[in-house]
Amino acid sequence: MPTIEENLSRLGIELPDTPPAQGNYVPAAIIGDMVHISGQLPTGSNGLPKRFAGEVGKVVDLPDAQAAARQCAIAILSQLNAVLGGRLDRVTRCVRLGGFVQAGAGFSQHPAVINGASDLMVDVLGEAGRHVRCTVGVASLPLDACVEIEASFQIEKDTA
Repeated sequence: MPTIEENLSRLGIELPDTPPAQGNYVPAAIIGDMVHISGQLPTGSNGLPKRFAGEVGKVVDLPDAQAAARQCAIAILSQLNAVLGGRLDRVTRCVRLGGFVQAGAGFSQHPAVINGASDLMVDVLGEAGRHVRCTVGVASLPLDACVEIEASFQIEKDTA
């Protein structure tokens, strides 16, 4: 079975540096055998791409919103890697994703948007990437992002 790092490489994904928290919170916390990742936006090295800003269904189309959700999942994996000190091999399961979609009036395909993140978790973690999920439409998000996603993972006890 391929490792998480091998799957990331196969997918052509290099985890970016993690940005600092933009408020009075921590980006990730380990509690027992769980890691909780704060909401991540679809930002890149140059901030929020214009195609990921605005209401989905009005300004942002479904394929771009799904790409934004995928980018959020990459940011989540980057935060996870950072809090685990580069030890993604400790991850045993993605337990939950919480997705927030800045939805235009009448937009109702929130689950399809967040599938961009869910699909990546399965591509990277295999069966351990299958998770429970909540998807919510909201009026606005930080930086006018079209999507924000939070996550929880189960990890093995650190034996190193």
